[in-house]
Amino acid sequence: MQRSQARGGWQVDERCVNCDVARQMAPGLIEEADGRSVVVRQPRNAAEELLLLRAAHACPTRSVRPPSGRLDPAGDPYPLPLDAWVHLCGHNARKTAGATSYLLRRPDGGAVMVDTPRWSAALAERLAALGAVTDVLLTHRDHAAHGRQWADRFGARLWIHAGDREAAPDADRVLTGLDPVTVVPGVTALPFPGHTRGSVLYLADDRYCFSGDSFYWSRATADLAVADSVTWYSIEELARSLARAVGRLRFEWLLPGHGERCRLDADEMALRLRGLAERTGRLAPRPVDFSAVRW
Repeated sequence: MQRSQARGGWQVDERCVNCDVARQMAPGLIEEADGRSVVVRQPRNAAEELLLLRAAHACPTRSVRPPSGRLDPAGDPYPLPLDAWVHLCGHNARKTAGATSYLLRRPDGGAVMVDTPRWSAALAERLAALGAVTDVLLTHRDHAAHGRQWADRFGARLWIHAGDREAAPDADRVLTGLDPVTVVPGVTALPFPGHTRGSVLYLADDRYCFSGDSFYWSRATADLAVADSVTWYSIEELARSLARAVGRLRFEWLLPGHGERCRLDADEMALRLRGLAERTGRLAPRPVDFSAVRW
C-alpha cells in the first residue's frame, strides 16, 4: 500500500535501498511501502525527534533527511548505549550493505568492536573514549570493508575466519576450523559457516550473541529467523551450524548485523534457537533474492 510522506517535514529520499536500518531505529515513524522506507508520521515531541535523528545518523545512504534538508553533525547520537556494556556505533556503511556495528566494553576498561561502521574520525574519538579498543571482530566477508582502517585507528587486532580471508587478507588473527577461540577474557569466537563459508558468531559473558548475518529476530514472525534467500554459501551448512549450537549456547541479547535485535530470558532464547535449528534443517537452497527477506 502506498503511504506518502508529508511535504516539508522529515523525509526518506530516493537513495533508500530498503535495508531496514531506519525502520529499526524509528519504529512507528518510518515504515516500509512499495519496496522502500517512508516517513509515515512526523515527530510529535522531542523523544520522537531523537528517534528520527538516530535513524538519520545510522542510515547507510543518508536517505533520512530533516526538514532543513541538512543533517547537523552536532545532533549525532552515536555511540548509543543498548545497556551498560554494549553500544550501537551507528553510521552504518554502504560498503557493508548497511550492517550494524557494535562496541562491547569490557570490565578491564578495554573494548572490542564487532563489525564496522563507515569511517568517521569524530565517531572514532567518541568510541575511543569508551574504552581502549583491542580487537575488531569481523563476522564475515560482507562486513569487512572498513576493518583495517578501524583496527589501525585503535591499534587493534583485526579478526576474520580463513573461509572469508580474501575479504581481509591483512587480518591479524585468522580463525580456522569449527572450534571456539577466546578473543579476550569473556569473549569467544565461534565459527558458524552457512551465510558465508567463514561466518563467525562472537559470544560474550553468556549474555551477548553477535550473530552477523547468520540469524536475527524477525518482526514479521516474532521469532528467530535466518535470511535463507541471501544465504550465499549453504543453507544446509547453516542448518548444521545451528544444530551444533543447540544446547551449547547461552545468551540473552541477540545482536545481528542485519535484522532486528532482541533480548529474551536465556532459557527462552535457547528454546527459540532449538526451534530455529529445526526449521532451518527443513529448508532447501533457493536463489538469492533480497526482496524475499521477512524483516
